[in-house]
Amino acid sequence: MSAVTLSAAPALGPLLARGALRSPFKRPAPDAVFPRTRLVLPGLRVDLARLAAYERVCGFPTGEPHLPVTYPHVLGFPLAMRLMSGRDFPLPLLGLVHTSVEIVRFAALPADGEYELAVWVEGLAPHRRGTEATVVTGLRLGGDVVWESRSTYLARHRTDAGPVPAESGAPSGPAETSTPVGPGERGGHGGPGEREGHGGPGKQGGTGETSGDVVLPVVAEWSIAGDVGRRYGAASGDRNPIHLHPLTARLFGFPRAIAHGMWTVARCLAAHGTPGAAVVRAGFRAPVLLPGTVTYGADGAGRFVLRGAGGRLHLAGEVRGLSDTGWG
Repeated sequence: MSAVTLSAAPALGPLLARGALRSPFKRPAPDAVFPRTRLVLPGLRVDLARLAAYERVCGFPTGEPHLPVTYPHVLGFPLAMRLMSGRDFPLPLLGLVHTSVEIVRFAALPADGEYELAVWVEGLAPHRRGTEATVVTGLRLGGDVVWESRSTYLARHRTDAGPVPAESGAPSGPAETSTPVGPGERGGHGGPGEREGHGGPGKQGGTGETSGDVVLPVVAEWSIAGDVGRRYGAASGDRNPIHLHPLTARLFGFPRAIAHGMWTVARCLAAHGTPGAAVVRAGFRAPVLLPGTVTYGADGAGRFVLRGAGGRLHLAGEVRGLSDTGWG
């Protein structure tokens, strides 16, 4: 794998436009050639004002000496977009679905530290609804890896199993299961891009949440304001139009704007808390329409879920201490 060293993080807007224009010409397949380039950004320092805005919109305490566990995803997202919008990335950016994320934090991340950030595509894999890419983001401090994530992104297309199945109640057009990656994504964390293995189907009751065979007590009910997408977009740089206004969201098949998928993960972890050295896993299921009301459920074993009206599962995940997962 070759390394390309950058002097600054690329701007997201032009990358989104480039990826959208190239999308119709791409033909995804699990055996397609993917870029073997590792993008590296040395000497990275966090903009503390932007960090504080991120902490406020996600519910983390502000002014803490260490970064929230999800914040390096924001730092790495422009580099990931540069890779996924490139000519040599075989999946179309338009309609790409962020299906899951796994984060490993090996040590506390000083907010005033100087980091080296690296992003690369780990590989492609077949999925029953298409082809899935894994994108890795790593953060080094003083030469040591202190944080790493793996995000999976699904491009839906016909497979040997047959055409992509339709989902009842999901609007037609490009789909998205979590954080919208391309301007054409819609459908939200579930719908057409629904992913198995993170919580399973469940129902909401008066005393708890059922996620598969696990009952998770309802901890809180949150009323989410209609401007959360705009506030998170300003803090993260991800100003995808499906998050910003009802009008722009309707252009891509949504009745209203939807929350960023990574905002839903961050909001849950802000409420749950995360050990200093930890592993976080989350799977995205269905979009959170803005404004809206959701219930947050969690248990003492580190599992958490976010559900909407009628018990619809938006997000399911878990957070564990590193020593409890076999990593440490």
